[in-house]
Amino acid sequence: MISGALLFGHYAFPPNRLGYCGPEDHQALFEYVVAGQTDGGLVDLEKRFAGAYPYLRLIATANQIADPFDRRVVEAYWLGNRYLDGVDAQHFYDSLAERFKARIPPANFRWLISKLDLGAKPHHNFHVFDVYSHAGLMRDERAPITLDRLDNCRISWGEVVVVEGAFLVVRRAPIVLREGKLALDPPVSVRVLRQLDGRGFADAAQPGSVVAIHWNWVCQELSFAALARLRRETMHALALANRTM
Repeated sequence: MISGALLFGHYAFPPNRLGYCGPEDHQALFEYVVAGQTDGGLVDLEKRFAGAYPYLRLIATANQIADPFDRRVVEAYWLGNRYLDGVDAQHFYDSLAERFKARIPPANFRWLISKLDLGAKPHHNFHVFDVYSHAGLMRDERAPITLDRLDNCRISWGEVVVVEGAFLVVRRAPIVLREGKLALDPPVSVRVLRQLDGRGFADAAQPGSVVAIHWNWVCQELSFAALARLRRETMHALALANRTM
């Protein structure tokens, strides 16, 4: 089982590679992850993810876990686990207020924190559907927030159908707007990138494997339990977003 810092890198690398968040030297992060190397240099890189790292601190603090890169914390944020339930509404409010209250219109902030009473959790997909869609955190905050961006930014999953060199063909359910609400459409076949120069994070994936996907990059193979948690938190985040659409 890999360390929490390495697991974080599996999911943080795809938007970092595209220049959306984190340090500019995405190659350094990639080299750490493919080498399976955890040290202070990796942690220093990952603390520079202004979108994700504060959520790790929130989850760790609320659960009295000393290290924000503890694997339990990292799994909670990207995939979901019981440590999300350890974050009470007051901790979550304080974190959201510190980060976003001054940067979005007051009405939007009131709308955002109303989700706390509806059971919002500090999961990445909640951030995508309810925070990023209003506050943004990408380097180019002027970029339009489209349905395609939301779909790519969320952590999704797909079943491998074919291995094609550096790519996998997977069956993945896209996010769509249906009668003005966000929904998952039936799975369709898409090609996703799994390797750069013959190296990636899920090199052993084969037809029938289920993989996590972030910005069209294969983050890791998912166990049945991890898939169930990710699916549950995704549907919860979608339901919360749809309450105020």
